[in-house]
Formats: sequence, C-alpha cells, structure tokens
Amino acid sequence: MSTAERLVVIVLFDGVDLLDVTGPPEVFSLTRRETGAAADYRVALAAETLDPVTTSAGVRVLPDITFDDAAARRIDTLLVPGSVEVVGRGQVRALADEAVVRRVKALAGAARRITSVCVGAHLLAAAGLLDGRRATTHWSTAPQLAAEHPSVEVDADPIFIRDGDVWTGAGISACLDLSLALVAEDFGEDVALRVARQLVMYLKRPSGQSQFSVPLEPVSTTRRVEDLRHHIMRNIGDRLTVADLAAHAHVSERQVTRIFKAELGMTPSAYVEAARVEVARNQLESTDATLERIVSHCGFGTTDTLVRAFRRRLDTTPTEYRRRFRATAG
Repeated sequence: MSTAERLVVIVLFDGVDLLDVTGPPEVFSLTRRETGAAADYRVALAAETLDPVTTSAGVRVLPDITFDDAAARRIDTLLVPGSVEVVGRGQVRALADEAVVRRVKALAGAARRITSVCVGAHLLAAAGLLDGRRATTHWSTAPQLAAEHPSVEVDADPIFIRDGDVWTGAGISACLDLSLALVAEDFGEDVALRVARQLVMYLKRPSGQSQFSVPLEPVSTTRRVEDLRHHIMRNIGDRLTVADLAAHAHVSERQVTRIFKAELGMTPSAYVEAARVEVARNQLESTDATLERIVSHCGFGTTDTLVRAFRRRLDTTPTEYRRRFRATAG
C-alpha cells in the first residue's frame, strides 16, 4: 500500500449538486482514518475564483484552490459533479456550462484518473472525454446524454461504469459507491469494505442499479453477533455450519440459531449463504476468476450449489450476472 498523497480535485461551479461535492470527501477521509493515514487522499475543491460557490441546495461552499492553481498541480483524480435545471413537473435537464466544460477538459489532461458523479457525465461528454466510451449518468438524464452525444455508449442501468481511466457514476448517492470503488482500486477491497462499514453501506453495489447486495451491517445490539458476522466474512471459504458458528461463539447450536433470528432476522445458514453470494458477486464483477475458483474461494462446495444460490437470491445465474454487471476495465 502506497503512502503517497493522492490529490483529488473536485470541480465547483454555481448550482452544483451538494452531495456530489461532499459525499466523496467523506469516503476519502474515512479511508485515511481506517488505515491510520497509510491510505492518504488530499481533497481540494477547485473553482474559477476563491469566492463562495452556491450549490443546488442553497448551501455555499468555499473553494480551496482556483482552476489555474489546480492545473499546475499533479492531479491523481479529477472528480466532476453535475447540476440540473427543472424544465417541467418532475422533469430535469442536465446543464453543461461552456466555461466549466473548457476548464474540465484542461484539467483532465493533468489527471491520472477522471471521474464524474450523477449528471457530471454530461460535462465530461461535452468536453469530449467520453467519446467512444461506455458511460452512465442519472437515469432521468440518460436519454439527454445519448441524444446530445451519440458517440457515447450510454447505459443507464449500472451504479457506475469504468472504461479505462474514466469512471462515470449514476444517481447522486452513487457518488459514495463510486468513491468506494476508487478506494478499492487504490488500496484494496479490504480497506473499501472497512470504509463501507463505517458508512453503514452495502458491501458493494459496483455495477447494478438493482440493489442485489445484502445489507452490509444489519442492525444488531450485541458484540457476539458483530463477532460472528466478521468471523463469517474472514472465513467465507470454510464450512461455516451452524455447529462451527456455535463453537466459535461458545454457545449451543440452538442458541446461535436464536441469536441470528433475533438479531438478523434469518437463520445462520441463510446468512452464510447471503454472505457467500455477496462475495461471489464481487468476484464476478471485479475479476476474471473462473466459476470453479469462485466456488472454492466462497465456500460453495460445488458449482451447482453456487448456481442454485444465485437463482434463489438474485433470480439469475453467475454467468449471466457477470455478463451484465462486469465493470468495463478498458
């Protein structure tokens, strides 16, 4: 894990969506906290001037640096949020101010990685940064993006899409999912998982608007349940029978079953299967591992067991799931 500081520049402009701006820094700051500064991001809000910027929520935000200052720095990640205007009852249109587009295009040339959240994809597209790429945006403005930029392969379904060094995210809250994926790429899945736990988020929703994930942290009240959940995730490839879990918790099988039903609303076996499906999902989305290897890693025993679990919980097969939700690596 590198300890080098990674500069994340977030573009600011009047009318920008507030959560697009504030969500990712929360993820990056928790990454630093969870790793004891071993994973170090520095976030800088950049605008045309250092005057306060009024967001779509009416909250004013102070930039850290100007666009000119940002262009002179070594940018690890350029993050472009978006803004919309209301054009009718329940209808919005993504905005792409020409001056901001020019700045985004210039800054992109200095960045290792380019990202957009929500309708920020429209700014990237207007800057020519999505030409020939697959991209996503908020479902409500996806038709606009496709119509205005036919050279972009628009897919409104995924939570986010990676195409080479360009990442695009879907709806506003997806900025958290996208930020977690960036953390996973930079510092590993384990760090991203720890940050997700702090945010009380799903383990991972990398590529599906449909929330196929099981909740990362179901509400519990006892340290024993917390320990059992972490034990399951740490040993997901092992047998993890009710007897095994009872032995780990130093209680009877009947008692461990009562604990899971009372605290998590399911049997120990059901929870273990859900956790295994979750880990397998992540493997299918983010790796090229064979089904046999995933079966071994996740503790399913046989491929048939894996397939049955996917059909039962996700109403699909592992092969079809990977075909639809595998993130594009470029």
